[in-house]
Amino acid sequence: MRLYDKVAIVTGASSGIGKAIAQSFAKEHAYVAIVARSQKGAEAVQQITAEGGKALFVQCDVTNATAVEAMVSSVIKEYGRIDILVNNAGILRNGDVVSLQEKDWDDVIATDLKSVYLCSKYVIPIMRKNKSGSIVNVASYFGLLGGRQVAAYCAAKGGVVNLTRAMALDHSREGIRVNALCPGPVETQLLQKTFPTPESMKKVAAQIPRGQFPTLEEIASAALFLASDESKHITGIALPIDGGGSAGIKII
Repeated sequence: MRLYDKVAIVTGASSGIGKAIAQSFAKEHAYVAIVARSQKGAEAVQQITAEGGKALFVQCDVTNATAVEAMVSSVIKEYGRIDILVNNAGILRNGDVVSLQEKDWDDVIATDLKSVYLCSKYVIPIMRKNKSGSIVNVASYFGLLGGRQVAAYCAAKGGVVNLTRAMALDHSREGIRVNALCPGPVETQLLQKTFPTPESMKKVAAQIPRGQFPTLEEIASAALFLASDESKHITGIALPIDGGGSAGIKII
């Protein structure tokens, strides 16, 4: 019960990494606010409550300041506090800076980077009152190194990594820790849209030094560690979970 009686907000939690994190938190006896644009967030809540967990669905566009402020207020109204924030919401649009449409650039920056700023902006004052809190920003190993045809995604996730460092320095004396997760390729719907065939997915897995994708549960375990008191002296890090992908070039 590593998160017993804690209140956690997880954005982008209707599927994939966000959903896995929300489920892992609920299993550790946290109250989880599942935040998503899609009504699938309600289905995620049903799955958690069916297993005896406690969860709340808040539909929210995390790129909109008014919507985020209202979301945070609704969580406070329901649970009275916020101890953990996981900024996981994200999208990907393929293209280099020449081919990428301006709207796609704006959408990626807003969803992947601006949302971290907005959610943190309205949650940190709550944590500050309690003199404690843990924020986990889900970045990417593309926030640590570049990649072809994902210019906007690299820019946004690189911004998340350095924003994490800045927030850690700004708020550490207030009892608030801020860390980033940097997953490599994970078999989520987001990746499957980019690599739609089994053959293309096998090629992606072959580029990982360990030769296989991490599981959603493994990503969630890392988020749980950073959210819990087990990591109470860790702040400002960007933790790769990529099977060695960011360690260097794979020669053989």
